[in-house]
Amino acid sequence: MSVSSIYRWHEGALLPLDYCDMTDVAIVAADSWLVVDGAVRAIGLHRERFFATASAVVERVELDAFWEAAIALIPGEESWFPRVELQRRVTGSPLLVFRLRSAPRLDRSVVVATHVGPDPRTEPTVKGPDLERMLRARSAVQPLGAGEGVLLADDAYVAEGTTTCLLWWRGDILCGPPAEFDRIDSVTVRSVLALARALGIDTFEEAVTPSELDGVELWALNALHGIRIVTHWVDGPELSELPGRLGMWRARLEALRKPL
Repeated sequence: MSVSSIYRWHEGALLPLDYCDMTDVAIVAADSWLVVDGAVRAIGLHRERFFATASAVVERVELDAFWEAAIALIPGEESWFPRVELQRRVTGSPLLVFRLRSAPRLDRSVVVATHVGPDPRTEPTVKGPDLERMLRARSAVQPLGAGEGVLLADDAYVAEGTTTCLLWWRGDILCGPPAEFDRIDSVTVRSVLALARALGIDTFEEAVTPSELDGVELWALNALHGIRIVTHWVDGPELSELPGRLGMWRARLEALRKPL
Protein backbone atom coordinates (compact mmCIF):
# COMPACT_ATOMS: atom_id res chain seq x y z
CA MET A 1 0.00 0.00 0.00
CA SER A 2 1.32 3.44 -0.94
CA VAL A 3 2.01 5.76 2.00
CA SER A 4 2.60 9.51 1.84
CA SER A 5 2.82 11.70 4.93
CA ILE A 6 3.94 15.33 5.24
CA TYR A 7 5.52 16.92 8.30
CA ARG A 8 6.57 20.49 9.09
CA TRP A 9 9.39 21.53 11.37
CA HIS A 10 8.03 23.61 14.24
CA GLU A 11 9.72 24.49 17.52
CA GLY A 12 12.16 21.60 17.36
CA ALA A 13 9.75 18.88 16.27
CA LEU A 14 8.24 17.41 13.09
CA LEU A 15 4.47 17.80 13.17
CA PRO A 16 1.87 16.49 10.68
CA LEU A 17 1.10 19.00 7.93
CA ASP A 18 -2.22 19.05 6.08
CA TYR A 19 -2.17 19.17 2.28
CA CYS A 20 -4.29 22.32 2.41
CA ASP A 21 -1.38 24.07 4.12
CA MET A 22 0.84 23.47 1.08
CA THR A 23 -0.61 26.26 -1.07
CA ASP A 24 1.17 29.51 -1.92
CA VAL A 25 4.64 28.15 -1.22
CA ALA A 26 7.80 28.01 -3.32
CA ILE A 27 10.46 25.32 -2.95
CA VAL A 28 13.89 26.83 -2.28
CA ALA A 29 15.75 23.52 -1.95
CA ALA A 30 14.84 19.84 -1.93
CA ASP A 31 16.51 16.45 -1.83
CA SER A 32 15.33 12.87 -1.96
CA TRP A 33 16.87 9.43 -1.74
CA LEU A 34 15.85 5.77 -1.90
CA VAL A 35 15.77 3.77 1.33
CA VAL A 36 15.49 -0.03 1.10
CA ASP A 37 15.03 -1.89 4.39
CA GLY A 38 16.74 0.91 6.28
CA ALA A 39 19.74 1.26 3.94
CA VAL A 40 20.62 4.12 1.58
CA ARG A 41 23.33 5.20 -0.85
CA ALA A 42 25.50 8.26 -0.22
CA ILE A 43 23.19 9.88 2.33
CA GLY A 44 26.01 12.24 3.32
CA LEU A 45 26.14 13.67 -0.21
CA HIS A 46 22.38 14.25 -0.22
CA ARG A 47 22.68 16.05 3.11
CA GLU A 48 25.59 18.11 1.84
CA ARG A 49 23.71 19.18 -1.30
CA PHE A 50 20.57 20.18 0.61
CA PHE A 51 22.50 22.06 3.29
CA ALA A 52 24.53 23.96 0.68
CA THR A 53 21.41 25.89 -0.33
CA ALA A 54 19.28 25.71 2.82
CA SER A 55 22.02 26.96 5.17
CA ALA A 56 21.83 30.38 3.49
CA VAL A 57 18.28 30.68 4.87
CA VAL A 58 18.13 28.53 8.01
CA GLU A 59 20.67 28.29 10.82
CA ARG A 60 22.90 25.24 10.60
CA VAL A 61 21.98 24.01 14.09
CA GLU A 62 18.29 24.10 13.09
CA LEU A 63 19.01 22.20 9.87
CA ASP A 64 20.97 19.57 11.80
CA ALA A 65 18.06 19.00 14.19
CA PHE A 66 15.51 18.89 11.36
CA TRP A 67 17.61 16.39 9.39
CA GLU A 68 18.08 14.05 12.35
CA ALA A 69 14.36 14.13 13.14
CA ALA A 70 13.49 13.36 9.51
CA ILE A 71 15.89 10.42 9.33
CA ALA A 72 14.41 9.04 12.56
CA LEU A 73 10.94 8.90 10.96
CA ILE A 74 12.01 6.60 8.11
CA PRO A 75 10.96 2.97 8.81
CA GLY A 76 13.62 0.27 8.79
CA GLU A 77 11.58 -2.04 6.57
CA GLU A 78 10.28 -1.84 2.98
CA SER A 79 11.19 0.76 0.34
CA TRP A 80 10.80 4.51 0.80
CA PHE A 81 11.56 7.63 -1.21
CA PRO A 82 11.57 10.44 1.38
CA ARG A 83 12.12 14.10 0.52
CA VAL A 84 13.26 17.10 2.54
CA GLU A 85 12.28 20.59 1.44
CA LEU A 86 12.99 24.16 2.36
CA GLN A 87 9.92 26.15 1.37
CA ARG A 88 9.25 29.86 1.27
CA ARG A 89 5.70 30.90 2.09
CA VAL A 90 3.89 33.75 0.39
CA THR A 91 4.66 35.77 3.53
CA GLY A 92 8.37 35.22 2.90
CA SER A 93 8.92 33.06 5.98
CA PRO A 94 10.90 29.79 5.52
CA LEU A 95 9.45 26.40 6.33
CA LEU A 96 11.22 23.04 6.58
CA VAL A 97 9.12 20.12 5.34
CA PHE A 98 9.65 16.36 5.34
CA ARG A 99 7.72 14.02 3.04
CA LEU A 100 7.70 10.32 3.90
CA ARG A 101 6.69 8.55 0.68
CA SER A 102 6.52 4.92 -0.36
CA ALA A 103 8.95 4.24 -3.19
CA PRO A 104 7.30 3.86 -6.61
CA ARG A 105 8.10 1.02 -8.98
CA LEU A 106 11.78 0.85 -9.90
CA ASP A 107 12.79 0.36 -13.53
CA ARG A 108 15.86 -0.99 -15.33
CA SER A 109 15.32 0.95 -18.57
CA VAL A 110 13.75 4.11 -19.94
CA VAL A 111 12.82 5.69 -23.28
CA VAL A 112 13.74 9.35 -23.80
CA ALA A 113 12.78 12.18 -26.15
CA THR A 114 14.32 15.59 -26.70
CA HIS A 115 12.57 18.40 -24.83
CA VAL A 116 11.08 20.90 -27.28
CA GLY A 117 10.59 24.53 -26.29
CA PRO A 118 12.17 26.93 -23.80
CA ASP A 119 14.39 25.58 -21.06
CA PRO A 120 12.03 24.98 -18.10
CA ARG A 121 14.77 25.58 -15.53
CA THR A 122 15.07 28.85 -13.65
CA GLU A 123 17.78 27.66 -11.23
CA PRO A 124 19.44 24.77 -13.06
CA THR A 125 22.16 24.12 -10.47
CA VAL A 126 19.82 23.91 -7.45
CA LYS A 127 17.58 20.92 -6.78
CA GLY A 128 14.12 22.03 -5.75
CA PRO A 129 12.95 25.31 -7.31
CA ASP A 130 12.23 23.73 -10.71
CA LEU A 131 10.75 20.41 -9.60
CA GLU A 132 7.25 21.15 -10.87
CA ARG A 133 8.52 22.61 -14.15
CA MET A 134 10.69 19.57 -14.78
CA LEU A 135 7.82 17.20 -14.06
CA ARG A 136 5.66 19.10 -16.55
CA ALA A 137 8.47 18.86 -19.12
CA ARG A 138 8.63 15.11 -18.52
CA SER A 139 4.86 14.82 -18.91
CA ALA A 140 5.10 16.67 -22.23
CA VAL A 141 7.14 13.87 -23.83
CA GLN A 142 5.07 11.00 -22.44
CA PRO A 143 2.56 11.06 -25.34
CA LEU A 144 5.57 10.22 -27.53
CA GLY A 145 6.13 7.03 -25.55
CA ALA A 146 9.03 8.48 -23.55
CA GLY A 147 9.54 8.36 -19.80
CA GLU A 148 12.11 11.17 -19.72
CA GLY A 149 12.79 14.38 -21.58
CA VAL A 150 16.37 15.38 -22.47
CA LEU A 151 17.30 19.04 -22.03
CA LEU A 152 19.80 20.61 -24.41
CA ALA A 153 22.29 23.31 -23.42
CA ASP A 154 22.40 26.22 -25.89
CA ASP A 155 19.60 24.43 -27.78
CA ALA A 156 22.15 21.92 -29.05
CA TYR A 157 24.17 19.94 -26.51
CA VAL A 158 22.98 17.16 -24.22
CA ALA A 159 22.82 18.52 -20.66
CA GLU A 160 20.54 16.39 -18.46
CA GLY A 161 17.17 14.72 -18.25
CA THR A 162 14.02 16.14 -16.72
CA THR A 163 14.45 13.97 -13.60
CA THR A 164 17.76 12.27 -14.41
CA CYS A 165 21.35 12.95 -15.34
CA LEU A 166 23.05 11.27 -18.27
CA LEU A 167 26.26 9.30 -18.85
CA TRP A 168 27.35 7.29 -21.88
CA TRP A 169 29.99 4.79 -22.93
CA ARG A 170 32.40 5.23 -25.82
CA GLY A 171 34.03 1.82 -25.83
CA ASP A 172 35.52 1.44 -22.35
CA ILE A 173 35.43 5.18 -21.56
CA LEU A 174 32.60 6.52 -19.40
CA CYS A 175 31.55 9.96 -20.64
CA GLY A 176 29.28 12.78 -19.55
CA PRO A 177 28.47 16.43 -20.25
CA PRO A 178 31.08 19.11 -19.44
CA ALA A 179 31.19 20.28 -15.82
CA GLU A 180 30.58 23.86 -16.93
CA PHE A 181 27.11 23.01 -18.22
CA ASP A 182 24.47 24.25 -15.77
CA ARG A 183 22.76 21.22 -14.27
CA ILE A 184 22.06 19.48 -10.96
CA ASP A 185 25.09 18.03 -9.20
CA SER A 186 23.79 14.44 -9.25
CA VAL A 187 24.71 12.32 -6.23
CA THR A 188 24.25 9.14 -8.30
CA VAL A 189 26.51 10.41 -11.07
CA ARG A 190 29.15 11.38 -8.50
CA SER A 191 28.95 7.88 -7.02
CA VAL A 192 29.24 6.13 -10.39
CA LEU A 193 32.17 8.29 -11.53
CA ALA A 194 33.94 7.67 -8.21
CA LEU A 195 33.46 3.93 -8.72
CA ALA A 196 34.82 4.17 -12.25
CA ARG A 197 37.95 6.01 -11.14
CA ALA A 198 38.50 3.57 -8.29
CA LEU A 199 38.37 0.73 -10.82
CA GLY A 200 40.83 2.47 -13.13
CA ILE A 201 38.22 3.20 -15.80
CA ASP A 202 38.82 6.32 -17.88
CA THR A 203 36.21 9.07 -17.68
CA PHE A 204 35.76 11.94 -20.11
CA GLU A 205 33.65 15.08 -20.49
CA GLU A 206 32.33 16.09 -23.89
CA ALA A 207 29.78 18.46 -25.36
CA VAL A 208 27.67 16.40 -27.77
CA THR A 209 24.52 16.85 -29.78
CA PRO A 210 21.99 14.00 -29.68
CA SER A 211 23.07 12.77 -33.12
CA GLU A 212 26.65 12.43 -31.87
CA LEU A 213 25.46 9.78 -29.40
CA ASP A 214 24.58 7.42 -32.22
CA GLY A 215 25.78 3.91 -31.34
CA VAL A 216 26.66 4.56 -27.69
CA GLU A 217 25.29 2.93 -24.57
CA LEU A 218 23.39 5.71 -22.78
CA TRP A 219 22.51 5.68 -19.09
CA ALA A 220 19.96 7.75 -17.17
CA LEU A 221 20.82 8.09 -13.48
CA ASN A 222 19.02 9.35 -10.40
CA ALA A 223 18.61 8.56 -6.71
CA LEU A 224 15.39 6.61 -7.21
CA HIS A 225 16.22 4.16 -10.00
CA GLY A 226 20.00 4.23 -9.73
CA ILE A 227 21.18 3.43 -13.26
CA ARG A 228 18.70 2.85 -16.09
CA ILE A 229 19.71 2.09 -19.64
CA VAL A 230 18.12 4.22 -22.34
CA THR A 231 16.71 1.70 -24.80
CA HIS A 232 15.31 4.18 -27.31
CA TRP A 233 15.54 7.91 -28.10
CA VAL A 234 12.38 9.02 -29.91
CA ASP A 235 13.39 10.61 -33.23
CA GLY A 236 16.95 10.56 -31.98
CA PRO A 237 20.17 8.53 -32.16
CA GLU A 238 20.27 4.75 -32.35
CA LEU A 239 21.59 3.40 -29.06
CA SER A 240 23.33 0.17 -28.08
CA GLU A 241 23.88 -2.03 -25.02
CA LEU A 242 26.87 -4.16 -24.10
CA PRO A 243 25.43 -7.37 -22.57
CA GLY A 244 26.15 -7.67 -18.87
CA ARG A 245 27.55 -4.19 -18.29
CA LEU A 246 24.41 -2.59 -16.90
CA GLY A 247 23.76 -5.44 -14.47
CA MET A 248 27.33 -5.33 -13.21
CA TRP A 249 27.22 -1.58 -12.58
CA ARG A 250 23.81 -1.67 -10.96
CA ALA A 251 25.19 -4.29 -8.56
CA ARG A 252 28.26 -2.14 -7.86
CA LEU A 253 26.08 0.86 -7.11
CA GLU A 254 23.77 -1.21 -4.91
CA ALA A 255 26.79 -2.37 -2.88
CA LEU A 256 27.24 1.23 -1.74
CA ARG A 257 24.00 1.07 0.20
CA LYS A 258 24.60 1.47 3.96
CA PRO A 259 22.29 1.49 7.03
CA LEU A 260 20.90 4.90 7.96
